[in-house]
Amino acid sequence: MERNLKNVLVISFGFLLLFTAYSGLQSLQSSLNAEEGLGVASLSVLYAALTLSSMFLPPIIIKKLGCKWTIAVSMCCYVAYSLGNFYASWYTLIPTSMILGLGGAPLWSAKCTYLTIAGTLYAEKAGKSAKDIINQYFGIFFLVFQTSGVWGNLISSLILSQSSNQGQISEEDLECCGAYDCLTDTTNSTGSERPSNSLIYTLLGVYTASGVIAVLLVTIFLDQIKSDQAETEKEKTPFWSTFLATLRHLKDKRQCLLIPLTMYSGFEQAFLSGDFSKSFVTCALGIQYVGYMMICFAGINSLCSLLFGKISQFTGRKLLFALAAVLNTSCLITVLLWKPDPKQLAVFFVIPGLWGVSDAVWQTQINALYGILFEKNKEAAFSNYRLWQSLGFVIAFAYSTKLQVYIKASIVLSVLVLSMLTYGAVEYLKAKSSPGTPAATKKENGAPHSQETHM
Repeated sequence: MERNLKNVLVISFGFLLLFTAYSGLQSLQSSLNAEEGLGVASLSVLYAALTLSSMFLPPIIIKKLGCKWTIAVSMCCYVAYSLGNFYASWYTLIPTSMILGLGGAPLWSAKCTYLTIAGTLYAEKAGKSAKDIINQYFGIFFLVFQTSGVWGNLISSLILSQSSNQGQISEEDLECCGAYDCLTDTTNSTGSERPSNSLIYTLLGVYTASGVIAVLLVTIFLDQIKSDQAETEKEKTPFWSTFLATLRHLKDKRQCLLIPLTMYSGFEQAFLSGDFSKSFVTCALGIQYVGYMMICFAGINSLCSLLFGKISQFTGRKLLFALAAVLNTSCLITVLLWKPDPKQLAVFFVIPGLWGVSDAVWQTQINALYGILFEKNKEAAFSNYRLWQSLGFVIAFAYSTKLQVYIKASIVLSVLVLSMLTYGAVEYLKAKSSPGTPAATKKENGAPHSQETHM
């Protein structure tokens, strides 16, 4: 096997194993560690640490350790989070959440740097276009990586479905489920009952082992990138310059108008994984169904991400944004009006399925929009993207335990309406400032997108 392709596959399967564990744990936090809101508090701390990490750490860590060892060490931060869940308390889960958040940004930056350098090196040797090879490597990576949400949640559902705590939920218990939840740590006596410690330890053991194997895979099989190439890549801009460029980029009116839309992509993901999973799925069906619900979301999200990347050149991004807004609005109104009933099992999967379609638009098209609007200042633009999306996660998880679901759904819906208004203003400014020639329009609509992970 060609050496560079081997390295791409090692990184891809390393991330698959690592995020199989993380995606499963993230989906379960609001249900598994519901007492005093510990689970969602840990996620809020995690994304706050990720925000700080994104601004400062990646260039420093990559310069000191190189890409390979930055990936390996950062993966250990994720394993620490899995270990912290074995004895979930404010003294274990919050510190390990901070550790994971701090390691998250260097991990993704090192991965992007490694694949870019590997693609460039191979292209030079083979006499091919560097851009084509790099796109091919990223395509392979995301093809493998995107299935992590499916495997992680499938593992949790298969293990937790062995629980002996499952039982018929009474009408009285169901009254505390849904949009008008009772704001208690355990919303009913059957569906939300915590699984036995042995099952939880089995699940956490599988997740921890998956993370450890990922670290070993990278440590043993991933080649160190050529040092002179890596140095060139790392020395481009000092970290403080990137930070200041991120702040200066806010002088651009279009960037300011995109803040609500960017934050919304964090709000809506946090609502589905934190609030819908707990107050609807766990409350009415049981914690063992959370994984199946998230598989439905992740599977449709992944397929639609690929589909929308292809068809955006024909439909244009405005139509896709409109579709996503309509679907998300419909889901949120359903959440506000529908009283969850175990007999209506299909509805528990239709909502996350439609949510997956809309989320695929938010992730692919917002990324593409940033790339098109700020082509000459991409680094600062995507730093702002990560900053505001992470802030959306932080805020949504921070107030999660303090408000009833109907209030949180109303907040998300309000942010969506504001986002569509400011997005419309961005499109108006763009149309006003540039001539809409057919060639330019075709280039815009066919612009490549990158679906960066939520974490």
